[in-house]
Amino acid sequence: MDMGFRVFWWNMLRPDIFKLLLLFSLVCCAAASVTYDHRAIVINGQRRILISGSIHYPRSTPEMWPDLIQKAKAGGLDVIQTYVFWNGHEPSPGNYYFEDRYDLVKFIKVVQQAGLYVHLRIGPYVCAEWNFGGFPVWLKYVPGIAFRTDNGPFKAAMQKFTEKIVSMMKAEKLFETQGGPIILSQIENEYGPVEWEIGAPGKAYTKWAAQMALGLDTGVPWVMCKQEDAPDPVIDTCNGFYCENFKPNNDNKPKMWTENWTGWYTEFGGAVPHRPAEDLAFSVVRFIQNGGSFVNYYMYHGGTNFGRTAGGFIATSYDYDAPIDEFGLPNDPKWGHLRDLHKAIKLCESALVSGDPTVNSLGDNQEAHVFKSKSGACAAFLANYDTKSSTKVSFGNAQYDLPPWSISILPDCKAVVFNTARLGAQSSQMKMTPVNSAFSWESYNEETASADDDDSTARNGLWEQVYVTRDATDYLWYMTDVQIDSNEGFLKNGQSPLLTIFSAGHALHVFINGQLSGTVYGGLDNPKLTFSDVVKLTAGVNKISLLSVAVGLPNVGLHFETWNAGVLGPVTLKGLNEGTRDLSKQKWSYKIGLKGESSSLHTVSGSTSVDWMKGSLLATKQPLKWYKSTRRQ
Repeated sequence: MDMGFRVFWWNMLRPDIFKLLLLFSLVCCAAASVTYDHRAIVINGQRRILISGSIHYPRSTPEMWPDLIQKAKAGGLDVIQTYVFWNGHEPSPGNYYFEDRYDLVKFIKVVQQAGLYVHLRIGPYVCAEWNFGGFPVWLKYVPGIAFRTDNGPFKAAMQKFTEKIVSMMKAEKLFETQGGPIILSQIENEYGPVEWEIGAPGKAYTKWAAQMALGLDTGVPWVMCKQEDAPDPVIDTCNGFYCENFKPNNDNKPKMWTENWTGWYTEFGGAVPHRPAEDLAFSVVRFIQNGGSFVNYYMYHGGTNFGRTAGGFIATSYDYDAPIDEFGLPNDPKWGHLRDLHKAIKLCESALVSGDPTVNSLGDNQEAHVFKSKSGACAAFLANYDTKSSTKVSFGNAQYDLPPWSISILPDCKAVVFNTARLGAQSSQMKMTPVNSAFSWESYNEETASADDDDSTARNGLWEQVYVTRDATDYLWYMTDVQIDSNEGFLKNGQSPLLTIFSAGHALHVFINGQLSGTVYGGLDNPKLTFSDVVKLTAGVNKISLLSVAVGLPNVGLHFETWNAGVLGPVTLKGLNEGTRDLSKQKWSYKIGLKGESSSLHTVSGSTSVDWMKGSLLATKQPLKWYKSTRRQ
């Protein structure tokens, strides 16, 4: 063909070709697909090795989200994973909240704008060291309900909320099949151990949950973590510190790790856990070399348990020793070490997704995992499982030094670009500096409640705390009167009576006639408690006031509907002329919450509603005290 004619012909067709290409582009995006095979998640026909990190939107502020996501992207992540927090979104039946820290759509769009994918773990049970495992407390009082089993009322509520979230995502076109960032969804959460405990009803519930989720037609795969019998085509996935030996329940499913624990949560009174960057990197590479193709860091940024969102005895800080710390700063060397790891893994991606590895022994505790593609790509992982000794191994006519408990990555099967035990990142550790002189302190005394208060309610017997408070507060006052006859022997012999109180937890302050008599509290492993001590009573009417405190509601276990808190009794007084008096069934008055709470002292506006003590008047040993600190300019 004549060259001039070619140019002419091209110029004539160019506008139409451009339109055709544009149309193809639009169709492509609208028809984006997410599937999977035995090797990996497949996005638009391409197998992917995906590195993911958990960032929970309610555990940071919306102002922090863009920077957190950018730091995650700079750290080499492909995916942001988050739970959906039912109790934050539906605080009362049918009344939904998706604002401020709970603006789920905004959070996902921030991720999308950064060019990352989303793994949406709808649950709606989340565990997550979150109050009541993410369940709204009102669910506990639905007639006939039994949580997380083959139970009609529970399944109806769960399905309604799940459908609500999926409908929102579809309306905003946030699934990958709509051109959005969501490539994976999760139904239920770590249900396998629960199913094992409850048997047949659990199995039926698992099957129902999977079918319900699949029926929502999201266009993206669903997963169930820690669920060995996840029904096809739902993918079962692994959670834990190490998952290299995990295998999905079907050879057609990819090997996925939904929670690689970067550290651990902090409980009240406990140490702050730490997981070395070297061990975390080792766990990731060992999983990848054994055929894994999706790894999620739980957590990548832990954040803060704001307000009353923490689970039972879980600290306010949810830092988790994550790669990005509670304040949104890189936690080096962990963040930088993992960034370098992710770069090395991406260099191997074409070989990794091509098939399964060939495994060769390099010694008693050493192995080589080699991946090769048909196009000639080659990637090798040289592992030393010895926890104490370095070693030198021969591979491909070359010698390689391997530190203890480490794996080297060779993206071309020749040159080492990364070793899990060698920290190449700069280590910048945060230091805390005392700043007492920069703050002024004031205090406010919380009054002991009285049965005569206008907002107290009298009832016969002891009532369970959460039933009364509906979890609107952590605090409930139990108040009763004890009549002491002037002829009581203890008034003469000085042997004070013994007050014994049994409580379902979690903490208890005991006041006798307005004076603190003692404090007891439970713990994460055993929230129940007993107060037993002699008390000073006088002739006439004595007022017993018990301030019961719920230190967050438990987030894991069986039969959430049966969990209790507060003073359930018996409450007895021993050492009277009559012997032992049971106070449990007499009239008790109840007052929900603290005065400081009702005055919103924790807010800027509420803090101005009372008079605060300062300077020499600042009491240090008075019980039930609020403190306010102001930074000096």
